[in-house]
Amino acid sequence: MLSELSIKNFAIIEDLDVSFEEGLTVLTGETGAGKSIIIDAVQLVAGGRGSVEFIRHGTKKAELEAMFTIVDLNHPVFRKMEEFGIESEEGTIILRRELNLNGKTTCRVNGKLVTIAILRELGSQLIDIHGQHENQELMHQKSHIHLLDSFAGSPFKMAMKSYTDLYEDYVKLHKKLSLASENEQQIAQRIDLYTFQLSEIDEAALQIGEEEKLESERMKLQHYHRLFDRLNNAYEAIQGDSHALDYLGTAMSDLEDAASVDSDLKTLAETAGESFYSLQDVAHDIKGMIDEMEYDPNRLEIVEDRLALFTILKRKYGTSIEDILLYRDKIADRLDELINRDDRLEKEQEKLKHLRADLEIEAGELSAIRKESASMLEKAIMEQLHQLHMGKAEFQVKIERKDTGVFDYNGFDDVAFYISTNVGEPMKPLVKVASGGELSRVMLALKTIFSKHQGITSIIFDEVDTGVSGRVAQAIAEKIAMVAMNSQVLCISHLPQVAAMADHHYLIHKEVTDERTRTSIQDVLDGDRTRELSRMLSGAEVTPLTLRHADELLQLAEARKSTL
Repeated sequence: MLSELSIKNFAIIEDLDVSFEEGLTVLTGETGAGKSIIIDAVQLVAGGRGSVEFIRHGTKKAELEAMFTIVDLNHPVFRKMEEFGIESEEGTIILRRELNLNGKTTCRVNGKLVTIAILRELGSQLIDIHGQHENQELMHQKSHIHLLDSFAGSPFKMAMKSYTDLYEDYVKLHKKLSLASENEQQIAQRIDLYTFQLSEIDEAALQIGEEEKLESERMKLQHYHRLFDRLNNAYEAIQGDSHALDYLGTAMSDLEDAASVDSDLKTLAETAGESFYSLQDVAHDIKGMIDEMEYDPNRLEIVEDRLALFTILKRKYGTSIEDILLYRDKIADRLDELINRDDRLEKEQEKLKHLRADLEIEAGELSAIRKESASMLEKAIMEQLHQLHMGKAEFQVKIERKDTGVFDYNGFDDVAFYISTNVGEPMKPLVKVASGGELSRVMLALKTIFSKHQGITSIIFDEVDTGVSGRVAQAIAEKIAMVAMNSQVLCISHLPQVAAMADHHYLIHKEVTDERTRTSIQDVLDGDRTRELSRMLSGAEVTPLTLRHADELLQLAEARKSTL
């Protein structure tokens, strides 16, 4: 539900903060006090169309913020937020929007900057605004099928799950086959390209680790003379005329003899012995390396050519030998698919045919459930219309099949709501209902049925009761109260019957201070409610009679609410 609303420098509102509760909240006040401006603010913060004209005169920007509290953590809005990378904490969602004089608008959801499109998509799942002359979700024919499906309940959800899984497989395979239907010239070109690339890589006979070994060998060949000289010098220093190894052997023998007399010298003798034998091994290994060394300029050329080939292949197919070999396996599989595509396509076409046949069955099951639910929905809506004193109206759910073989995510049905409001008039699409008073009652009838299925957390009725009075006004008041049993409802109304049914009542009024008009909001409690209803009843002077009538209306409303 919408729990907090903050408005700053918006139209004639300078600074307004208001808290809302569950149930039915009614906003009343004189014409022009700013009731609809509050609704405009909610609409904008939920992604509605904005304009610099909304910015209060003399200020640079308008700031709007709305906090929603969602108890159901499985609400679809949280999945959307996750999709957009927006975090949510303990079921709280804060929408914020700023309108600037330069025409720029800034939108945030839980502190994260978002586009207006994202704000609108999230806002549409949180709040549903109904005005006397606005197009609402119920007035969009494409939404009718979803409303019918939600009314159908859990049996339909189970059938839809089976259909959706099958349809996604069908779409995936259909797309794959469409891509495979490229012209033969393109396919032949790809076969030639993959064949050449595969041949080029295979002829290179690449081995993982070979490049590193060749780079090491190239280094040795490039510096052969330097390496040979250093090894010779090292060997001569150990084993040559310097007699270094002989001197170390003498030191070892002397220390061993001395250690036989003084045991404290034993460690020194052992260290000298280890050094002698280690150096002897080093001299032996160096001599072996020198004897094996052979300079082959042709070998250096071979290594250079091989490494150059690696560079060319890496430039074409990957950054390493491993990447090149992975690419090789990939194009080998793709080449096999292209060469054997006719057999594969034939098998997949057959699979698609079976999927289409299964879709026909699953979509038929959806359609059967819809038709059964449509009959129940028609009766439920007709009952609501009768209670709203539209007993002559007729409501119909038309379900028509798309062209043969055409499916979408909803099956093969097209759904539209039709209505006739007067005897003798033909059934017309709901979206073409023109009469304001009739439209208001039709909307309430539909909302009474659908509010518990749509998942919308807050519903706003902006003067939908305009143009009605008497028993129709009372019926509308009761229907709005019924809708509020399933969703939070905010309602702007001039009808005392609607205001009397409120769980919470706010009075909107404006005042002039320092030659500026300001709108403020006041919580109407206890005796003040009686006085405000009295004003709404009389339209002018509050009298003891109108006060008694207002008190009686409140008592009657409480009695009626207990029976809803």
